[in-house]
Amino acid sequence: MPLLAGLVRASHPEPTVAVTAIATALAASTGLGARSLLVAAAFLTGQLSVGWSNDWIDAARDARNRRADKPVGTGRVSVAAVRTAALVALALCVPLSLALGPAAGLLHLAAVGAAWSYNARLKATAASWVPYALAFGAVPSIVVLALPGAGVAPLWATAAGALLGVGAHLCNALPDLEEDLAQGVRGLPHRLGPARSSGLAAVLLLGAAVLLALGPPGQAGRGAVLAVGLCALVTAAGLVRSRRPGSRDAFRAAMVVAVVCVALLVARGAVLSAG
Repeated sequence: MPLLAGLVRASHPEPTVAVTAIATALAASTGLGARSLLVAAAFLTGQLSVGWSNDWIDAARDARNRRADKPVGTGRVSVAAVRTAALVALALCVPLSLALGPAAGLLHLAAVGAAWSYNARLKATAASWVPYALAFGAVPSIVVLALPGAGVAPLWATAAGALLGVGAHLCNALPDLEEDLAQGVRGLPHRLGPARSSGLAAVLLLGAAVLLALGPPGQAGRGAVLAVGLCALVTAAGLVRSRRPGSRDAFRAAMVVAVVCVALLVARGAVLSAG
């Protein structure tokens, strides 16, 4: 049980559950029916592999910093255990993704590969935002391509996903900027600094909300305006609370904004597949 609990914590459960839930909700709204469960399984294994690979790759750095929130860094879970878990999850992700169809499966595996590239190298470079933009921007098309005879998602949905991804990246990095800099990590948020990162995250997240609320032709209404207002309030609250040392409230706010935005699509049914 201690090993299982440690592996759950090392999987980065909050983003893992959030991304899986978003993809599953999108799948259900576009008419995939029971195959939505296949989408859930593919995304869950992919996200688990990403979370575990992060703690595997960062194990030495987390141990030096005695990260209490990292089971590998505190010794609760061995590096071998989290490495094995990451590789097993990735191996399961391949057939589950391809079962969605060649196009959807390959695009999902490319998104997972982008996330692994962030863990392995890009997180410490000015291009740290690129994997987030690619992976999140691909989510609507992954779901739509799983439909028989469907093409890629409309541009407004892809752009909104990319904005959400980069906004989430900026928010997620805020609590650890100083610690990361001390370890030589200089991603985009570290180069911008906390104030500019927070401001840019707010702009990107609100931009995503506007695109998802108003992007689909003929879908604007009072509910869409209220959704944009809610996203603005949640984003502002998360960014203000993120100023506390070690706070991850800005990242949690980004996940709430993502859920609100996806709720707009779910309420509209097959808006994605209709283009």
